[in-house]
Amino acid sequence: MAKKTIANVDVAGKAVLIRVDFNVPLDENANVTDDRRIRMALATIQSVLQRGGRVILMSHLGRPKDAPDAKFSLKPAADRLAELLPGTNVIFAADTVGADAKAKVAALKDGEVLVLENLRFQPGEKKGLADFAAELAAFGDVYCNDAFGTCHRTDASMVAVPQAMAGKPKVCGFLVEKEIKYLTDAIANPQRPFVAILGGAKVSDKIMVIKNLLGICDKVLIGGAMAYTFSLAQGGKVGKSLVEADKVDLAKELLASGGDKLVLPVDTHAGDDFKADCNKMVVNSGEIPDDYEGLDIGPETAKLYADIVKGAKTVVWNGPMGVCEMPPFDAGTKAVAEAIAESDSISIIGGGDSAAAIQKLGFAEKVSHVSTGGGASLAMLEGQKFAAVELLDEA
Repeated sequence: MAKKTIANVDVAGKAVLIRVDFNVPLDENANVTDDRRIRMALATIQSVLQRGGRVILMSHLGRPKDAPDAKFSLKPAADRLAELLPGTNVIFAADTVGADAKAKVAALKDGEVLVLENLRFQPGEKKGLADFAAELAAFGDVYCNDAFGTCHRTDASMVAVPQAMAGKPKVCGFLVEKEIKYLTDAIANPQRPFVAILGGAKVSDKIMVIKNLLGICDKVLIGGAMAYTFSLAQGGKVGKSLVEADKVDLAKELLASGGDKLVLPVDTHAGDDFKADCNKMVVNSGEIPDDYEGLDIGPETAKLYADIVKGAKTVVWNGPMGVCEMPPFDAGTKAVAEAIAESDSISIIGGGDSAAAIQKLGFAEKVSHVSTGGGASLAMLEGQKFAAVELLDEA
């Protein structure tokens, strides 16, 4: 799946249209509270600037209703980017393909950066409309996809824009290159033992991931609330735990096909209410009292999973083991994160809660790769092909 990168293109004197993922959290004063996604795009942006090109950035932020909405403006992200690129002229366009954007694209000089207003202020973005895509495509001499978090989508900026740039270079940025390298190459040819750890609330969210990974992993460890659906499928008692009763038959199928590859919790940390100061007990899996609910894997499971992880050569983790934002029910997630950080494996952390936990615990520098895209990383673990990546130029 090797694709040409921005490093393979002569950008001197050219306008490079880069799809980035600046979908960053903002506080009530419109300040960026976590700039990681902006920082992850810096290498690609600087590569163009240092080689004499000019950069036009497009991104979405939040879920506006296909119309301008001040609280979803990309202006705060543009301001933060300017702080991260001292000495570089970072300009903001008040619209996406309107008069202001067109005037500022025309006036843009080599070595400068222009940030277009939120793509999703335009109905053509989510609908993938060709006319809207053509207006964006006209801005660039080169198309660059560095937005892994939206690679599984078919929005105009991801698919129709590069399609409209026939005959022009279409490449990936360094972030997308890295994501592809880890999430496809490492999984296609894993060093073994290859262990996957899957958590989160719903079996239904991860059916295809579990099926795909059972075919290629040596062990698939299950945590989070979806473990209780598996427990129910085995005839266990799950009390008030979050379960998907309509997915019990599916869980039985996965148990049958997975055999000893599919590893379930042996004990559960349960509480009588969904709060930190509830009454707590550790029970064997499948033995949760009627008035209690499972809120984390138990200590024996945490030790079992840590031991399996420590012997692995490739580890993929997506989804917390329990209610990781509420101590003491974060202990299982912490134990797994620590075991991954201490192992000498190639370790790939899926986006979302797993990425947040690794960052919060200070282990981000001790793992091989923390993905920037929750939904996209899950889709790639399912074995999906992405149109937004497929149409980029082959290396």
